[in-house]
Amino acid sequence: MRFVPNSVLPKDIACYLARLALLAMVALLWALPPSPVRAAERETLKIIGSSGVRVFSVEVMRTPEERGKGLMYRRELPEGQGMLFDFSPEENVSMWMKNTYISLDMIFIRADGRILRIAENTTPKSEAVISSGGPVRGVLEVIAGTAKKYGFKPGDTVAHPLFGG
Repeated sequence: MRFVPNSVLPKDIACYLARLALLAMVALLWALPPSPVRAAERETLKIIGSSGVRVFSVEVMRTPEERGKGLMYRRELPEGQGMLFDFSPEENVSMWMKNTYISLDMIFIRADGRILRIAENTTPKSEAVISSGGPVRGVLEVIAGTAKKYGFKPGDTVAHPLFGG
């Protein structure tokens, strides 16, 4: 048996414990789920049609990164809520449903706030291209069936600051 002076033992133990603590912290951080991305602030949007006015609470996606992710990986979208994509300036837009688990209605909106086109009941996780059919300033995504339920149609008006109102 070898004699170990007291001055060496505590230093070795302290180093060992520090390494063990660091390893445990790394393992814990690796095991935790990723922190959820903070949802964008909600804004009010109104659709004015022949059946009246419908109010929605929407998240607005303004940057390319925000627009690129959109509603991907979300498992639900409550009725009365939606996501508004800002494509300023007005342009032809193509959307898809890749990594989107819920069926949506996509409402394509011109810069003057008029609905140009509605793509109803989109297919979850589909990579098929959904075209705006002309230049639009924004796209509103709401839960599938909303457009039919409230009778939204091309020509109806969307009121939101993005469209000057």
